[in-house]
Amino acid sequence: MRWQGQALDAGQSSDDDGAIPGLARAGLVRSVQTPEFEGITFHEVLCKSALNRVPEGSALPFRFTVNPFRGCTHACRYCFARPTHEYLDLDAGADFDSQVVVKTNIAAVLRRELARRSWKGEPVALGTNTDPYQRAEGRYRLMPGIIGALTESRTPFSILTKGTLLRRDLPLLTMAARQVPVSVAVSLAIHDPDLQAAVEPGTPSPRARLELIRAITDAGFDCNVMVAPVIPFLTDSTRHLDGLFGALAEAGASGVTVFPMHLRGSTRGWFLNWLAQEHPALVRRYRQLYGRGAYVTPEYKQWLRGRVAPLVEEYGLGGRDGHRQEASPRPLHELVGAGAPAALTLF
Repeated sequence: MRWQGQALDAGQSSDDDGAIPGLARAGLVRSVQTPEFEGITFHEVLCKSALNRVPEGSALPFRFTVNPFRGCTHACRYCFARPTHEYLDLDAGADFDSQVVVKTNIAAVLRRELARRSWKGEPVALGTNTDPYQRAEGRYRLMPGIIGALTESRTPFSILTKGTLLRRDLPLLTMAARQVPVSVAVSLAIHDPDLQAAVEPGTPSPRARLELIRAITDAGFDCNVMVAPVIPFLTDSTRHLDGLFGALAEAGASGVTVFPMHLRGSTRGWFLNWLAQEHPALVRRYRQLYGRGAYVTPEYKQWLRGRVAPLVEEYGLGGRDGHRQEASPRPLHELVGAGAPAALTLF
């Protein structure tokens, strides 16, 4: 294995060990780098559990998630999951983008957990924290094992991704959908390729994700699209949304879920620092819109709802009543949007 010579022995006493003490809690085996992922360090860990229970009181109708990675090379400026890296004594900014934790044994652990008598076969969601189809999946190939474990245990599951690597597993997902409910959704909120490259520098292009949506629908799945987050004053214009919704409809999307950007915890500072560098004229407007909190004003949410509603109607993106897959589940926008209108989910 070409990485072997580049491994950093986690058992050695070194400055590197002291720099990331939180990884010891995560079961660190080794840290590796490779020229194929310049600037990225992968921290391979042996996880003790694979199923994550959603906190009690959550509005989400699913209670379990699976996350094969922590950190994400998509490097989205607005990513709400950034603060989770702080648990590992890594920062929520550059470390989140470049220090990726890989749960190398997750499929085996998941299979054991799903085999327990106490497991009731409740729906499991993937892609609710970091993307299971980020670039690292091309190297580690964790998802086929995860999909296999869920299918064998007759556990319904849903996947949300920005990663075009999902196309690799479409045959596997098609077979899985014959046995259990499977839902597949894509996140695409920025249609302008230049803006996308600035805000989501590690993600596939809008065009590539539109092609992914078409591939998913061609495989027989309905594909809901998360048009989220809508970034105030950058992606909320009628022109931008009209172009995006038109492209989604042409690609075969079945529906959309729309909500404005949240800026929780340390994500707020990371995004606003970028905004001050790239769009300084907007900083004052953001202070007015968000105040000292994480959410836009109710007035903005209502305004966005009014802007989106006619476009959803025009392009027929309100969601379908049924799914073409025989064993299709509730669509992901229902799982994420808990009780809100399908196309106008505004958190």
